[in-house]
Amino acid sequence: MFNHFEPSLMTFLKNLQVNNDREWFNDHKQQYEDDVRTPALAFIEQMEQWIPLISPHYEASAKKVGGSLMRIYRDVRFSKNKSPFKTNVGIQFRHEVGKDVHAPGFYLHIAAGEIFLGVGTWQPDRDSLAAIRDHMVTKPGPYLDAIEHEPFTEFYQLGGTKLIRPPKGYDKDHSLIEEIKRKDFIALCPLQESDLYQPDFCKMVASRFGRAQPFQKFICEALGLRF
Repeated sequence: MFNHFEPSLMTFLKNLQVNNDREWFNDHKQQYEDDVRTPALAFIEQMEQWIPLISPHYEASAKKVGGSLMRIYRDVRFSKNKSPFKTNVGIQFRHEVGKDVHAPGFYLHIAAGEIFLGVGTWQPDRDSLAAIRDHMVTKPGPYLDAIEHEPFTEFYQLGGTKLIRPPKGYDKDHSLIEEIKRKDFIALCPLQESDLYQPDFCKMVASRFGRAQPFQKFICEALGLRF
């Protein structure tokens, strides 16, 4: 049973930052398996009992490939940064209909100096983005309730990118125009490294995710998804 992560996970990620090349990684692949992937999959497996309590339509999948754990290999085909490996652990519990990282989801990010929980939808496609914006125009009250209620704001801050000008077709004087400008509908909850090592880490993560239920529900309703 997974209880918490170990400092060895962070040690590996820090070393990978300094030695981000295939030769070093291949020489330390067993260390990656032991200190990173195995505990990450154990965490996901333990979260299988918590995620359905937050929403029965989000999934925790502890598969080595194609599940909640994101692959460590970077896609460098269109990037100026040719480093072959990600230097973070990314875990997404996405909606049951989601096929990639752009789907609505609950997210855990672990990197040296940057650990956080994320909720919402990152870089949704054009149609999904328009659907969320239109839903905000139609139901501004529920959106404001979702992002302003104290259980949410105690831990989360909205993040992501925004347009400089209002998107075409939306009233520039709308009371929510600054929210309508968003290109990402995500909120972040920062964590301390010490949080990873607490024996009730899974319970704490589930509790923080639960604080974002109204926000996730609003996004699902906008996209015609069950929550």
